[in-house]
Amino acid sequence: MKDINELLSLRESSDYQRDDFDAFLSKEKFSFNLPSIHIAGTNGKGSTANYINNIYQKAGYKVGLFTSPYFYEINEMIKINNEPISDERIKKYISEHKKLMEKYNLSSFEVMTYIALEYFKDEKCDVCVIECGMGGEIDATNIFEASLAIITSISLEHTAFLGRTISEIALNKIGIVHEETPVLIDEFDEESNNVIAEYCHDKKSKINLIGKTNAIVHHDDGITFEYGIYKDLKISSFAEYSVKDACYAIEAVNLLNKLLPVSEENIKDGLLTSYNELRFEVISKHPLFILDGGHNPEALDNLKKSLMKFTDFKPVHTLFACFRDKNLPAMLNTLGEISTTLNLTTFDHPRARQMEDYFLFGDEYEFKSDAVAAVNELLAQYPDDIILVTGSLAFVSFIKSQIKEGKIHVPSEA
Repeated sequence: MKDINELLSLRESSDYQRDDFDAFLSKEKFSFNLPSIHIAGTNGKGSTANYINNIYQKAGYKVGLFTSPYFYEINEMIKINNEPISDERIKKYISEHKKLMEKYNLSSFEVMTYIALEYFKDEKCDVCVIECGMGGEIDATNIFEASLAIITSISLEHTAFLGRTISEIALNKIGIVHEETPVLIDEFDEESNNVIAEYCHDKKSKINLIGKTNAIVHHDDGITFEYGIYKDLKISSFAEYSVKDACYAIEAVNLLNKLLPVSEENIKDGLLTSYNELRFEVISKHPLFILDGGHNPEALDNLKKSLMKFTDFKPVHTLFACFRDKNLPAMLNTLGEISTTLNLTTFDHPRARQMEDYFLFGDEYEFKSDAVAAVNELLAQYPDDIILVTGSLAFVSFIKSQIKEGKIHVPSEA
C-alpha cells in the first residue's frame, strides 16, 4: 500500500477549499449521472450507507459504495458489491491523470473521490451510495446531482471548517441538495429545521422525514424492531443508535422504489447481513469487550444510551483516545458518567492527542502511554466487567488491528 499512498497528494487537511478540485474537474470535463444516494451528517453516515448498500445488493443490483475514513487500507473506501477496488485500478486512474492531479495539488480525499466515481461509471454500477467526508456544500463528494440526499444528524463538529453555530453547520450539510433533489432527514433542532426548510424551498426540493420505530428489543445476537409497515426487522448490531440508521436506509430505498425496486425480503435480508465495524462492536462476551468509534460528543451520547441498555449495570472500564480538534471536555463528561474507571491514551497519528494535550484532566484521569498494554491490562484485571475502547475511529481501528495481529490477548473463551 505504501506505493499507492506515495502517489496520492498529501495536501494539508487544514486547507478546506474546492477551488483546485473544481479546476481539475473542469479540465477533465468530469460528469457523473448514475442513480445515486448522497449522505451527509455528523454521525450515522457510514452505517446508513452500509445498510442501503446491502439492501440493494440483496435486490440484485450492482452497487458502488464510497465511504470514509478507511480502517486498514485505502482500498476500503471504494467498493463494488463489497469488493474493494484493487491496487492496480487505483494506480491506473492515478497514472492516467497524474499530471493534472499534481498541477492542481489535489488532496488524497479528492483523488479517491474522483477515482471512485470514475470507477463506478466504468463498471456500469446500477446505483451508487456516496458518503460525504466532512460537511457537504464544499465537500469533495459534492460534484454530482444525486437521486436522493440524506442528512443523518446535525451537531457542532469541525467548527473551524463548517461554521461555529448549528445553523451554519446545517446550511453546510444541506448544501449537497441540488435543484429538485429529494432529501431525507429527521426532525432536528428548530434552528436546523428552519435552515433546511428555507434552503429546500429555494431549491424546489421535497423534504421527507423518517418515521418512528416501535417494539425495540435487545437480543443476544442483535436488535429487533418495527418500522412503519415492516415487522420483525432485525440488525446484527448491539447499538440501539444503529436502528435509526437502518430506518434511514429503509426510507431511502422506499423513496427510490420506482427507480430501483426492492422487496420487503430484500430490506430484511440487507439489514440483517450488514456489519458495521467499530460501531459498538462486541469483540468478546467474557469479558464483555466493546470497540466503538465514538469520535464526537453526539456519538458518545448515543454510545452511552446503548451501553446502559445492553450491559446490566456492570462496571465499565474505559480506554479513550481522540484527535486534538475534538471537544474533549464534553466527551470526557459523557464517558465519566458511564465509566467506573477511565484511562486516557494516545496512538500513532499526527492529529492524535498526546499526554500534554490532556494536561487539564491529568489529576482526574490516568494517562497510559502504551494503548496496547493498557487494553491487555484491562482485559486481565477485569474479567467479569465491561471493557470499552472508544474515541477516534482511527484509534479504535488501530486497536482492532492489534487484536488481529495477536498483540492484544482476548480470552479464548470469548
